[in-house]
Amino acid sequence: MTGTEAALHAEPAAAIAGAAGDLVRLRAWRDADRAPFAALNADAEVMRHFPAPLSPAQSDAMIDRIVAHHHRHGFGLWALEVDGRFAGFVGLSTATFDAPFTPAVEIGWRLARWAWGRGAATTAARRVLDAAPRFGVDEVLSFTATSNARSAAVMRRIGMVRDADSDFEHPNVPEGSALRPHVLYRWRPSAPPPTTRERGMPPSA
Repeated sequence: MTGTEAALHAEPAAAIAGAAGDLVRLRAWRDADRAPFAALNADAEVMRHFPAPLSPAQSDAMIDRIVAHHHRHGFGLWALEVDGRFAGFVGLSTATFDAPFTPAVEIGWRLARWAWGRGAATTAARRVLDAAPRFGVDEVLSFTATSNARSAAVMRRIGMVRDADSDFEHPNVPEGSALRPHVLYRWRPSAPPPTTRERGMPPSA
């Protein structure tokens, strides 16, 4: 990627992006991200907790939806760079599927395998949560398949709290799939920090 490539939406504020030279940076999406994002979405291990990998066309359509969300709401899923290389996304999006807690704003991430275990998701997600109130968001949710211990660990590390009473069957996952049961985590600006017990989880994502 070169600095002359046009951003597809507004760049994030410095508090979200991080400082120049930081290992972990968030930025606007660019057309050059389409090929590495398609490779990420085609990786069976990356997509293990989703119903299926994405085709290149489906991956491109996802970027188009992300960009439209930024234009509509002023925030969204930002492109993630680790050590100057595109590594996936971290950010906020609106959840509108049919569930007792929707509509809601969720925080999510998806990283290429080479970027796992470096604390990138945790670092970027903390910045995003800290910035959420500036977008008028007073509660952020996150959810994942019950099998996705790595992602749930990130939720705990950034200070989210499990709401076991709100765990649910994701309506967009086929009935009978082992990926349909989901855990739900919540975060509010006034929420207390996680306890030692809640933090003591697997390696950084």
